[in-house]
Amino acid sequence: MSFTGKYELQHQENFEPFMKALGLPDDEIQKGKDLKSISEIVQDGKKFKVTVTTGSKVLKNEFTIGEESEIQMLNGRKTKAVVQMEGNKLITQVKGMKSVTELNGDTITHTMTMGDLTFKRVSKRI
Repeated sequence: MSFTGKYELQHQENFEPFMKALGLPDDEIQKGKDLKSISEIVQDGKKFKVTVTTGSKVLKNEFTIGEESEIQMLNGRKTKAVVQMEGNKLITQVKGMKSVTELNGDTITHTMTMGDLTFKRVSKRI
């Protein structure tokens, strides 16, 4: 099962409270909440390149499963993380936040949990 493809955001839950908890300014949250987002994933074995384009903002990350990589978070900060793969899921823990990206057919569900706050994004392959 390959994650490779382009995916368009269909809907998201808890965007505003989650971004506030990450420390994003209100004006950025308001600008970002209604923008359609395109994620492009290129998987080559255990190596991944992920590009997320939301409006004029582009977030790029490259990582290898099981190896420490520098990851740029949604708030723009960079941190070290190790991404693990369990079946059709990519899982990582970063600074008190758990991120799970799950591939089911043509749908990717990305769930981020921080404390008792959960942010969910659902994207379809285009």
